[in-house]
Formats: sequence, structure tokens, C-alpha cells
Amino acid sequence: MLALLSATTLVLVAGVPWMLPAAAGGTNLKSPQNVEVYIIDDTFILRWNRSNPSVRNVTFSADYQILENGAWLQLPGCQSVASTECNFSSVKLNVYEEIKLRIRAEEGNNTSPWRYVDSFTLFEKAQIGPPKVHLEAEDKAIIVNISPPGTKDGGMWASDSSGFIYSLDIWKNSSSGERKTKTVYSRDKIYELSPETTYCLKVRARLLPRKTGAYSPVYCIKTAVENKLPPPENIQVEAKNQTYILKWDYAQENVQENVTFYAQWLHAYLKKIPGDNSGKWKQIPNCKNVRTTQCVFPKNTFHKGIYLIRVRASDGNTTSVWSHEEKFDTQLQITLFPPVITMKPTNNASLRVYISAPGESENKPVNHLYPLIYEIVFWENTSNAERKILEKRTDFTFPQLKPLTVYCVKARALIQDERWNKSSVFSDIVCEKTKPGNTSKTWLIAGVCAALFSIPVVIYVMKLLFRCISYVFFPSSKPPSTIDEYFSEQPLRNLLLFTSEELTERCFIIENTNTITAVEETNQTDGEHKKYSSQTSQDSGNYSNEDESTGSKFSEEFLHQET
Repeated sequence: MLALLSATTLVLVAGVPWMLPAAAGGTNLKSPQNVEVYIIDDTFILRWNRSNPSVRNVTFSADYQILENGAWLQLPGCQSVASTECNFSSVKLNVYEEIKLRIRAEEGNNTSPWRYVDSFTLFEKAQIGPPKVHLEAEDKAIIVNISPPGTKDGGMWASDSSGFIYSLDIWKNSSSGERKTKTVYSRDKIYELSPETTYCLKVRARLLPRKTGAYSPVYCIKTAVENKLPPPENIQVEAKNQTYILKWDYAQENVQENVTFYAQWLHAYLKKIPGDNSGKWKQIPNCKNVRTTQCVFPKNTFHKGIYLIRVRASDGNTTSVWSHEEKFDTQLQITLFPPVITMKPTNNASLRVYISAPGESENKPVNHLYPLIYEIVFWENTSNAERKILEKRTDFTFPQLKPLTVYCVKARALIQDERWNKSSVFSDIVCEKTKPGNTSKTWLIAGVCAALFSIPVVIYVMKLLFRCISYVFFPSSKPPSTIDEYFSEQPLRNLLLFTSEELTERCFIIENTNTITAVEETNQTDGEHKKYSSQTSQDSGNYSNEDESTGSKFSEEFLHQET
């Protein structure tokens, strides 16, 4: 029984907080819905929706908590608010600190549970509002003055006011007006406009890397009547030794005896600082009341940095508007010398090119200070066809060229920056002849092999040719063996042989007509013999007195053999 009573008491005590709201107000309040934070510049707004639209006399209260401290504090401007939004811009918070918010509904002593908002920083939630714009008109230009977003004493963009980039859209106030977008400073000038023409524009601010603001309202202004004295144009600065030469163009018909010029300079970084900087321009030495279209001033006028230069014309009490403000970087006012080129032939009919960076007048390399690229012009020595390439490397190769061919190259250095057009003159022309390629080597090896294999063939052919010539022009005295077979008899063989001298016959008298007499015919020159057979012979008396004793002796020997 005691245990049951204790359990009942525990249930009643635990249920008291759940039953009190209903007992006090008669209704159960629900937490606000869709709670969101809107921050534009220095204006902080908290918005939500009612959960019970039918319930009246409901107010809302919000608290904030800095995560580092942990304590919940009442949010200024958001206590007992009857509407569905509140402004808490008066709270003094670090815009980079992480905070949390909570809100609840209240009806007398009846309150709803808290609705929590995820932690955030004010800077993350902040959006850039539209800037304020003030315009001034000239005859061919409009001066734009832009106030940065936010309040003057606001803390949201206090450290970023000079970091804003402004994008401006401008167009003629006509149905056919073409819109142009330009990036401008907080105080800038839009040039190349038409006199007595109405132009409209709007501006928005950007904060890198990813914040883009809303456009301002559209502002329109009409340009003034054209000035009788035009401003100078094409402002240029050149460095020469220890001086700078400032040059500009001015229409010859406008140059009169009384027209003078004077020039001013300004630190470029001042253009990024909001406000009027017209009183910060300074006179350039030796460039006041100049009657020519140039002036010379010493280099020590400017320290290392970026400047703006402008020039104005004056004729008595009449002055022109200021010229276009020309940006001038002292680091880029150098004379680039041409690079030095070395070219060497490599295998496979290629040429390897080495480029040495140019130097300043003090012989210091400039590639460490400025990113350089090189314009290379390459051509075959016997051709006028040039090939141009841009190369960042100082060591590269022209591959697969014609073998044993002369190629030439020249180059110049360029500063790798689209805002500046700075280049050196071209270097000296360097020419080099390529080596034989792999194809030539292959043919050379094939030729050597063919020559080695053809030597035996040539020797054999020459030997045959020598035999033929010897056979035709220097015949042998002995007939070939093939002929000798068919003409084996001595008399017939002798017919084939011819001599250059007349043969002399020797005749012998045979006394016995029934006996075969052998007559020896002797060639007196070469000693060869021929034999003839005869049945009868008569002495004609031509050779009776010649060698009778010899013939008589021969006959006797012959008759003796017969017997």
C-alpha cells in the first residue's frame, strides 16, 4: 500500500509541468515555424511564421548565445514582438563570431517550447546591398562616385570597404541602346561618350571570392555640350637612362601658340579608397605650362609602385577636361634587351634551342621579376615561309626536320601580362644545319651491305668480260678441244691454221711410181709440217737441182724399209 502511494505521488509530481500551461492559459502554444535570419549590410532581421494564426495576443521573444561563452542572453529588438519579424541590428557582436538564436511564442504566462536556429556567423549570412551612386557630367565622359554598401559606422564591411569591386552597366537612354559592362573604382570616369546625350547606368558591388550584391537603382544623366578645347590623347611614358619621357597626342589644328599643357600624378591605390580624391593629385616636375606634346622628368620623382597620370590642355582662361588616366608602373618601365639564342643539332634531324633571358640596363636578369614568354620565328634558310610560336620554356626542340638542311631562328622577349605591351627587339639570327636522320642512316647501311654483296658479282662479271675480250682480240694458237675432236686428222687440222707468211713447199722425186712417196712440206717460219699422198709424180724439173742429195738419201732409206 505504501509502495502504491509513493508511485502515485511520483506520477503527479512529474505531470505538473506538462499540465501547468494548459491550466494557466487554457491553450497549448506551439513554437514559431520557418525561422530564418536575413542580413543585408548592417541590417539584421529575424523572421518566422506563426504556428497558431487563430490565437491572438501572442508575442514572440528571442535569445542569442555566443558559443564561446555558453550563456543565453536576450536579443535586443526581439523581445515581446507582436509581428513576425524583428530587427536586432543594435546588438554589438563580432561579425566573425559563431552565434546561435532561439525564439518562442508567449501569451501571458503561457509560453511555447523554444525553436532553435543553427549556429552561424553574421558575415556568412550577410548579403551585399545596393551601393549609392552620384554622377557628374562632362562633354564626353561621366564621373561616377560610388559609396560602398552599408552604413558609415557599420561593422559588417568595415575591413572590406576598400576590397569592393564595382560592376557598372551603362547604356543610352533609348530603345536601341546597347548595354556595356565595365569594372570601375569607387570614383571613376566613363570615357568615349557622345556630347549632349542621356545615359543611364546601375551599379552593384562584389566582394571576392563569392559575394555579389544587388544592383542599385537606375541613374540617368545628360552629357554636357562639347568643349571647344579637346583633351590630350594617347598618354605614354617611356624610360630613358635616368629620366622618364611623358608623351601625348594632340590634334595639330588645335595646337595654337597660346595652348599649353600640364600633367599630374596620383597613387593608384587611392582610387580603391572610397571618397573624393580630386585634391590628392600632384604636379609632375617639368610638366607644367609645356608648349610641346612631351615633357621630361627625373626617375626619382616616383618610387617603386603604380601611379596614374593625366594631362590637360589650357588656352588662356579656357581649359580642356582631363585626359584619360593612364596607369604607370615603374617596375615595367624598363628596356628589355633581346634574348641570346643557342641552337644545336641533335639526332633524328632535330634542332635544340636554348634561350638565355634578357637583362636590364644594369645587366640584371628580368625573368625573376616579371613572367616572360618568348616569340620565336623559325624558318628554313632557303625558304621565306616563317613559323611563329610562343614559348615559356627556355629549352625546347624542333623535331623531325629535313635532314642535312640549314634552319634559322630568332626570338624576342615579351612580358606576360595582358595589361602591358612590353617587348624587346628580335635577337640576332642563328642558323644551324641538321644532322642526317634515321632514314639516311638506314639507306647508308643498306648501301654498304649492297656494296659488300655486289663485289663478288662484279668480280665475276669482270672476269667473264675479260675472257670474252681475250678470246676475240687475243685468240689462242691451239684450237679448242671441241673443234679438235672433229678435226683429229693432221691434214685437216692444218687447214684451220693460218699464218701470215707464205708457205714454202719441199718436193721430192720418187723414182718408183708404184711406191707411195711422202713429200714433206716445211714451213720455214714456224717449223710445222704437212704430208700429202700421191700415186704418181713426175719431175717437172723445177726442184731437180735443189737438195738432190737429201732427196736421194731419203728415197734410199724409204726403199730399204720397204724391203
